[in-house]
Amino acid sequence: MTSITDDQTRAIGRVLNDPNRPLKERFRALFTLRNIGGDIAQECIKQCFSDPSALLKHELAYCLGQMQDQAAIPTLMAVLRDMSQEPMVRHEAGEALGALAAPNVRAVLEEFKNDPVVEVAETCTLALDRLAWLEKHEKDDGRSQNPYLSVDPTPPSDETDVAKLRDALLNEKESLFNRYRAMFALRNLRTPEAVLALADGLKSGSALFKHEVAFVLGQLQHPVSVPALLESLADKSENEMVRHECAEALGSIASDECNQGLKEHLNDEKRVVSESCIIALDMCEYENSPEFQYANTLLSVQ
Repeated sequence: MTSITDDQTRAIGRVLNDPNRPLKERFRALFTLRNIGGDIAQECIKQCFSDPSALLKHELAYCLGQMQDQAAIPTLMAVLRDMSQEPMVRHEAGEALGALAAPNVRAVLEEFKNDPVVEVAETCTLALDRLAWLEKHEKDDGRSQNPYLSVDPTPPSDETDVAKLRDALLNEKESLFNRYRAMFALRNLRTPEAVLALADGLKSGSALFKHEVAFVLGQLQHPVSVPALLESLADKSENEMVRHECAEALGSIASDECNQGLKEHLNDEKRVVSESCIIALDMCEYENSPEFQYANTLLSVQ
């Protein structure tokens, strides 16, 4: 990214924090700030946790974890502890704390590993398992094998056989940590067979598990996953966390079929699903445009 001045960063932060701006502009502002990094960008992101959009707040927490700046830890702890925040926001704060993997996050993760909200409890348990793994494996979190450079909730499995990985992925008697490891190993293979195995995971396990499967399918951007993603998005009985992530995955794939499916849910009764479709359609527009980077248009903001 080209050099960005402090004033430009603050101007982008004002876009993020302006509830009167279109949601798609605020999302582009958020990802621009994530790419810029530094104290000012982080402060702009932290200021937005009072927003009424659960979708936006969950993305704030995700970005703070991916930025790998431990100055975000107090804010993320506060969000995790805030019972008035939506479950998907608290879950993402817990996952971000696991991504930062500092010794001082262990206590708060232990505090909430039995949270009454199952998505939060599972997230904190996964994060604790990740900390234990890093302690035993000399901080090897699997990013060297990750073509997407994301900080994942678990390292990938060492297994490379798709059938065995699929069995582990779908085995609901297996620990969530090991099922996630199979998930990321399948993602890293990036074959159609691996993608189809992952798509089967959209029908297996908890909402947290299925939402992560959808996220991974969005990273892969493979068209063979589109039917499964559209089916889960259209399923009104499915948890909104899962449906939201399916929408964003479809936005990443950005085919005509994805575009049409997303338009059908723009007025969904679940706000987080409706807003996800808005953002996903903006992603479709980007994927089919000559823009170099999703957030580049924000760099000229005044």
